[in-house]
Amino acid sequence: MTKQLTLYTHPHSRGRIARWMLEETGLPYQQEILQYGTSMKAPAYLAINPMGKVPALRHGETVITENAAICLHLADLAPEKALLPAVGSAERGECYRWVLFAAGPLEAFITDRRHGALAPPMEAGYGTAEDLMQTLELAVAGKQYLVGDSFTVADLYMAAFLSYFIGAGEIEAKPVFEAYYQPHVQRAACVRAGALDDALVAKPETALA
Repeated sequence: MTKQLTLYTHPHSRGRIARWMLEETGLPYQQEILQYGTSMKAPAYLAINPMGKVPALRHGETVITENAAICLHLADLAPEKALLPAVGSAERGECYRWVLFAAGPLEAFITDRRHGALAPPMEAGYGTAEDLMQTLELAVAGKQYLVGDSFTVADLYMAAFLSYFIGAGEIEAKPVFEAYYQPHVQRAACVRAGALDDALVAKPETALA
C-alpha cells in the first residue's frame, strides 16, 4: 500500500475502534486529533466529513466515514492479516453481517432506549428488545470467534461494542458476553491502541469540557 492513511479522531469517540483496527493491520498511519464543537465543525474538517463527526479515514484522496466502513476497508488493505475471510466466501458475508448488526440495529436500539423512545417493532431495524438481545446472545454463546476459527474484523467490532456498552451499563454483563469479548480486548493491538488514546485523554487540549 502506497497511499497515506490519516485517522481523524478524538480519544473520547468511536475512533477508538478505528484505531484498534489500524493497530491490528500494522499499516502506517498519521492521526489528526479534532476537538468537539471547534475543529470538528470547522470548514477544513467539514470538507472531509460534512457531518462534523469522527472517526474519518483519509486513504490518499479518498475519504471514508462510518466506523464499520473504515474497519472493513482496512481489513481489505491488509489481506495477509486475514481479518476478513476470502472474497466471495460465505464466511465473508457472515463477517459483514455481524459488523453491520453491531453498527446498525444494535447501536440504534441502545441509543433509542437510553433516550426513552423506542420505535415500533415493525418500523425499527432492531425489532423488539427481546429478539435483538437474543440474537446477540446466540451469536456469541460458546464461541471464541464469530466467524470461522480465527479472529476477524467482526470480532474486533463486536468485542469493542460489548466492552464499551457493558462498561457503560447499557448492556447487562452476562457471563456469555464477558466470556466472548474479554480475550479479544486483551489482544496486543487493542491494548496498544487503548494506550495511545489514553495518553491523549491525559492531555488538557483533548480532555472533554
